[in-house]
Amino acid sequence: MEPIDIKKLTKLYYSIGEVADMFDVNTSLIRFWEKEFNIIQPKKNTKGNRVFTSKDIETFDKIYSLVKLKGFTLDGAKKALKDKKKVLEVAPQQDDHQELIDKLEIIKIKLKELKKN
Repeated sequence: MEPIDIKKLTKLYYSIGEVADMFDVNTSLIRFWEKEFNIIQPKKNTKGNRVFTSKDIETFDKIYSLVKLKGFTLDGAKKALKDKKKVLEVAPQQDDHQELIDKLEIIKIKLKELKKN
């Protein structure tokens, strides 16, 4: 699966079904990740249904990439997202170098996990 292009998302809010279809997963996985990763906090409409913004979808894309494509555990993905957030808060990076930075951060996390074991 290719990463979701956030720029192509035109709606303000997406239903949980639409998000699940984007990633070809069940809605139950979306709800589970919402509980596991506190950075995902969808709004609820008047009926009480979850509605997701493009930022939420971008976060899901990062989680999906780490867990499903790169084989991270949920704890490993949480650490990766947390470490990435710290790095971005200290010094925002340019988009053209972001892919290399992401790969290096993943290597760093894997090395830390190996060191613990």
